[in-house]
Amino acid sequence: MKIGFAVPAASTLAKATGTIVAAAFEGKVLGPAAKELDGLTRGAVARAVKNARFAGKKGEAFAFPAPVGLAASHVLLVGLGAPDKLDAAAAEEAGGTVMGRLQAIRETRATVFAALPGAAKLDPADFAAHFAFGAHLRSYRFDKYRTKEKPDDKPVIAEVAIVLKAASEAKKRFAPLAGVAEGIFLTRDVVSEPPNVIYPETLAQRAKTLTRDGVKVEVLDVPAMKKLGMGALLGVAQGSVRDARLVVMQWNGGKKGTAPVAFIGKGVTFDTGGISIKPSKGMEDMKWDMAGAGTVIGLMKALAKRKAKVNAIGVVGLVENMPDGNAQRPGDVVTSMSGQTIEVLNTDAEGRLVLADAMWYCQKRFKPKFMVDLATLTGAIIMALGHHRAGLFSNDDKLAENLKEAGSATGEKLWRMPLGPEYDKQLASQIADVANIGDGGAGSVTAAQFLQRFVNDVPWAHLDIAGTAWSKRDSAMVPKGATAFGLRLLDRMVADHYEGR
Repeated sequence: MKIGFAVPAASTLAKATGTIVAAAFEGKVLGPAAKELDGLTRGAVARAVKNARFAGKKGEAFAFPAPVGLAASHVLLVGLGAPDKLDAAAAEEAGGTVMGRLQAIRETRATVFAALPGAAKLDPADFAAHFAFGAHLRSYRFDKYRTKEKPDDKPVIAEVAIVLKAASEAKKRFAPLAGVAEGIFLTRDVVSEPPNVIYPETLAQRAKTLTRDGVKVEVLDVPAMKKLGMGALLGVAQGSVRDARLVVMQWNGGKKGTAPVAFIGKGVTFDTGGISIKPSKGMEDMKWDMAGAGTVIGLMKALAKRKAKVNAIGVVGLVENMPDGNAQRPGDVVTSMSGQTIEVLNTDAEGRLVLADAMWYCQKRFKPKFMVDLATLTGAIIMALGHHRAGLFSNDDKLAENLKEAGSATGEKLWRMPLGPEYDKQLASQIADVANIGDGGAGSVTAAQFLQRFVNDVPWAHLDIAGTAWSKRDSAMVPKGATAFGLRLLDRMVADHYEGR
């Protein structure tokens, strides 16, 4: 799908083909373009709105056949709420909402008129850029394996033209957002792939494509990880014929010598649970147990594509957790890269073992300003927060606040969860330094508490995205499937607090 920006010409509204998209506001108030349309059609637009349940609220859309006098096939009004509360997030939601509706009515072309009233909080160029971003994100589709799909099931929208006087400025502001979208699409692609296509070696190969964008990528194999003493990560992988990998990505867009920011991702490309095997029902979903790693890979691409002025590190531990005759057993003791010994009481609590070595490696080698890890770590976080927020755990209040602020701004919401010595006691082992599971209750908290043992004094946050990495229904900007949750909020946090510093 092509998204473009154009300056309005004479009679643009009357001559536009396909679907005309115009704004409306709370209380059924027509925006500038909708008012002009109403004049061209002798009040037909106002009459249609008056008789509809559409109220102009944020998130609403109302499509109807174009009245006589227009070349278009449909008019689509999108609600933006109160003009003085219109922000970038609302513009993005509007773009996604419009794209979803265009797909539903099987439109091939749309012309969006981005004129706004003087009371609007956003200027038209910002509105147009963020509207285009939301529409672009909603257009994503993973259909490469559908060979017999019915033509009526395929979206047909080919072009969206956004019309405004400041078209060149809108195009300029959209460019970095388009780069972020490329990172999001990469994440959604790798998380959506089946596990016979994406496994440690092939996911590492996908990460290596980032070299084309200026990212330095290193891939550590099993002998290299053994030499480093990564017994925790390698213990998870020993039951699979697919060898583990550790991928290290570096984007050096900041000042030379400036400490980097760091992101670590859990990359279990398929999780059977190992010897502590999962129930068969729903196990197919475990192809996306590498969503944390997928998000980190996509984030590194996004930072590179928009030329972020920051030094950033991405580290992803990639394993497959399988139950063969060489698999890790409940009761085994492994030695992590940190030197701490871990009693493996449950082989299905494997992601924390992968992250333990990946985080230790990252802080020891790169000495970052902070570390944020992302992981589909626990079902317990879904019990606590459902699918609407990810769990946030942190040893640093400022970092936690920055993350929450970015999450609220992008719609990728976080809820801070507790850490404390009382939870740490639940991880006591009779024969090793720590057990990999707690002794009952607070499963997401004890998992985070386990990770904190491998952090030292580096500012750190853990995002448990188990409930948000995959969606079973469409939302404004996310078609059902892989969400790339966390990428936009982390990119926003970097932009707001760490670039150029």
